[in-house]
Amino acid sequence: MAKFKLDEIDHQILDMLIDNTRVPFTDIAKKLLISAGTVHVRVKKMEDAGIIKGSSLTLDYKKLGYSFIAYVGVFLQNTSQTKFVLERINEIPYVTVAHVTTGKFNIFCKIRARNTEHAKDVIFMLDDIEGVYRTETMISLEESLNDKKRLMHDIFTKL
Repeated sequence: MAKFKLDEIDHQILDMLIDNTRVPFTDIAKKLLISAGTVHVRVKKMEDAGIIKGSSLTLDYKKLGYSFIAYVGVFLQNTSQTKFVLERINEIPYVTVAHVTTGKFNIFCKIRARNTEHAKDVIFMLDDIEGVYRTETMISLEESLNDKKRLMHDIFTKL
């Protein structure tokens, strides 16, 4: 894997790509007063180094009818069942994030649902997985913070 030190130009490129992964390199180049080729080369180097991993699209699930968010802690009968349970969880499309954790839960999931009735059905799907001892659910009242830049800016100020 290629290793190189990121500079302020790299930081600014990342900043713009975080805002909009589809922004043309020519637009980035104009704002930074560099060539589009330079932007392309720098992005390629960051991809090769594993700093940039693909690009993503952010959906507004609320507009798609999935405004209900809950977090579900999953307790397993045995930790040796983790892989099997994760494979079953992966089959439930309403579980959008799953983490293997230490502490209170064995697995911690984020679910999206249409409403409370649908969320109940999703939670029951999790409960029905072989190896799941029980679940504990927390309803999200509001996503107050989802900032993809603060950590990156902090990292750059410490370089």
